[in-house]
Amino acid sequence: MKILIIEDDEKIINFLKKGLEEESYTIDFSLNGDEGIYLASVNCYDLILLDIMLPIKNGIEVCKILRNNSINTPIIMLTAKDSIEDKIKGLDIGANDYLAKPFSFSELLARIRVQLRPTNQSQTILKLADLQLDLLTKVAKRAEDIINLTAKEFALLEFLIKNQNKVLSESVISSSLSNMDDMNISNVVNVYIYRLRNKIDKPYEKKLIKTIRGLGFKISDD
Repeated sequence: MKILIIEDDEKIINFLKKGLEEESYTIDFSLNGDEGIYLASVNCYDLILLDIMLPIKNGIEVCKILRNNSINTPIIMLTAKDSIEDKIKGLDIGANDYLAKPFSFSELLARIRVQLRPTNQSQTILKLADLQLDLLTKVAKRAEDIINLTAKEFALLEFLIKNQNKVLSESVISSSLSNMDDMNISNVVNVYIYRLRNKIDKPYEKKLIKTIRGLGFKISDD
């Protein structure tokens, strides 16, 4: 799941980015209101974390513009302002939730889970054959066996399953891993595919991850 952070404090951005990536979220960020509006308009995000005190356009203006442009992505507003009037104003212009600074990261995660929780639970469960991925609890199972995945492995497996039956080139897969710290490894895609195979394929008779020689990889039940 992909989150956009619109915040002008780089320390807060780095803190949130590190913590959310460890929870298997993919993160984009912007340091001002105009750029935030642009990113939210040209990309599909599952959630937006929006600070109120922003340069160029403040968070209230950003939220208004996004809602007027029919961008209905859930928005959690982050701000040092904690008055009832500020909260009401933020919610009235289209925000879904409001969190005053300073806040605990665990509370933010809980609020994010609430916003990402669809009414239909099946939307949070990805399945392929006997492999199952729970996007909310971050639990992977195969044949009812719980598989221990790192946050990066989980993110890659989520990307593969969402694109199941498609042949994905190394460059496409690499783009999905662009937020990972070890992208300087020349064969990073092969490294992660190897790790996933050892965990979700090697112990089981049926293999799900296939190498398509000269083209890339795909995950499928055929």
